[in-house]
Amino acid sequence: MNIQNNIFDTALIFEGGGMRASYTAGFVNHLLENELYFDFVSGISAGASHSVNYLSRDRERTKKSFVDLVMDPNFGGWKSFIKGEGYFRSKYIYEDTPYKDAALPLDFHTFIENPAKMRVGAFDIDQGKIVYLRKEDVKEIQDLMKMVRASSSMPMFMPITKFRGHRFLDGGIDGGIALEAAKKAGFSKFFVVLTRPKGYRKTAVKFSGIIKAYYRKYPKVVKALQTRHIRYNQTLEELEGLEKAGKAFLVYPDHMPVSNRERSYQKLLMSYESGYEQGKRDLPKWKEFLGI
Repeated sequence: MNIQNNIFDTALIFEGGGMRASYTAGFVNHLLENELYFDFVSGISAGASHSVNYLSRDRERTKKSFVDLVMDPNFGGWKSFIKGEGYFRSKYIYEDTPYKDAALPLDFHTFIENPAKMRVGAFDIDQGKIVYLRKEDVKEIQDLMKMVRASSSMPMFMPITKFRGHRFLDGGIDGGIALEAAKKAGFSKFFVVLTRPKGYRKTAVKFSGIIKAYYRKYPKVVKALQTRHIRYNQTLEELEGLEKAGKAFLVYPDHMPVSNRERSYQKLLMSYESGYEQGKRDLPKWKEFLGI
């Protein structure tokens, strides 16, 4: 299979947001259906899953990852949380599902053959900073899924992920929008898929005392969580400035009907369909910005 891309001057960026990514999965599938193939993609947390599904060009997996999978009895819940496996069972979701005849088979061959570069952000809890894991470092499917799991290990709701001698939590701790990775790769033009409506700003974390107690052994995690809203809002302001300068296109959901921890199949399906319909409406604007 000769896999080619057609957008080289613009970086594609997927924001995280847990199950809010059910809405933006509708956007992803419009990119794929209309053969809008970026040669660079970066994502954090749920945005890491979108990045992998996008590069494997799998519309079915894009939807299933944030809609159908909640019907799987192994997906998680409070029982698995109490057992230390997480409210969302991250080992199962990321490491056990991508194989043939499993819940979310991944076309790893297409992913690897796709010449696009990928950066996935995860928070290194010992260094106290975000680290961007690279597609070039993927040798086998388990490498890839460990990267996505590391990026997606939601604080408190998922256990710490160990990968290649490092310990990781959700890259969203550093903010949640992988703009810096795209800038470091040399891009000055950005197509950013967001999971919050236009005008949203993050506020300081609630339940700071609980976070301090839960991560008492990891003060760098506590500090990062307490200041996350500052970095997130600064990134949004930078993106809004880039948009005014014609250097960025920000894809906002019209509304967001689900939370990052939503587990209702019907609500997630409705969220996906809302995003898909919005993508159909907004596609001409996307193409205009991309010059296609």
